[in-house]
Amino acid sequence: MVKAIKVMLIPNNVQKTKMFQYAGASRFAYNWALAMEKENYEKGGRFLSDSELRKEFTKLRHSNEYAWLLNISNNVTKQAIKDVCTAYKNFFKGLQKFPRFKSKKRSMPKFYQDNVKIRFSNTHVKFEGFSSGRKANKQKMNWVRLAEHGRIPTDAKYMNPRISFDGLNWWISVCVEFPDCRETLNDDGVGIDLGIKDLAVCSDAVKYKNINKSQKVKKSEKQKRRLQRSISRSYGKNKKGESYCKTNNVIKKEKLLLKRNHRLTNIRKNYLNQAISEIVNRKPRFICIEDLKVSGMMKNRHLSKAVQEQGFFCFGNSLNISAMIKGFRLLWLTGFIHHQSFAAVVGTSKKI
Repeated sequence: MVKAIKVMLIPNNVQKTKMFQYAGASRFAYNWALAMEKENYEKGGRFLSDSELRKEFTKLRHSNEYAWLLNISNNVTKQAIKDVCTAYKNFFKGLQKFPRFKSKKRSMPKFYQDNVKIRFSNTHVKFEGFSSGRKANKQKMNWVRLAEHGRIPTDAKYMNPRISFDGLNWWISVCVEFPDCRETLNDDGVGIDLGIKDLAVCSDAVKYKNINKSQKVKKSEKQKRRLQRSISRSYGKNKKGESYCKTNNVIKKEKLLLKRNHRLTNIRKNYLNQAISEIVNRKPRFICIEDLKVSGMMKNRHLSKAVQEQGFFCFGNSLNISAMIKGFRLLWLTGFIHHQSFAAVVGTSKKI
């Protein structure tokens, strides 16, 4: 069983600068490779493999104009080019939309680290190429502090390590292989009816309330609205002609607004995870859940905000992952039946 672990990083100022440089180089390599593929396709050429693109990019690195790329680890740009080729292939297979160029303003800064060279201790993670000096004080620059100690095993095989920046903090996500943890399940099943008044109502009449109606969330939402209005007024005061001037006070307020948004998101995600954990810990043999058409519900302007805040997709996706790990069956039902008719579903599922 492969498990993904995500941990927050606590870098110093020099390490933050290096991370932004790595993320910028990754974005540059991605956009360069995508432009090469697009130009080649428009001329009627065949698909360029990642090995061909990497050879051309190596020549580019050693040119005088792009000598700054030599200060960046080769694995960062190499993986960015591989990502472009994978996305390009998936587009022609019909698995995803055409890959877009990454914007410096809108795209999330992120980059890849080599899964062989990356190292973990209980408190730190070692990155490749932050400092090439051999002295002990120089080598310390490669070790970035982890916010959670002992979360990532130190003697495991790591897969696809990625570092990303969410606007406030840097995070590292890595896949680690663990032994299967399938448990002995009961003969009972659980039916879940999702809604807006309550997040979920189970077949045994257990209800999980709507966290968005709690005082904690309402207070944070109120503070968020006030910040948004304050930022809007500040932009209006500093308007110069048709353009808007972003002052230092506006930047501070926008950072506070970002923190408020992150706090609201974390409260909702935490509540969803707690509800799912409580349901899964009953060890049911199967779980029946309502298959909602969320895109259709979002078209109703009176309900769209409430539906979005409930996080139905996140709830179903987390249950699906738990089903793969724990080994129970997850049944998706269209037009879910309520508690009186759930016995019929239970009887049908036991025969499967």
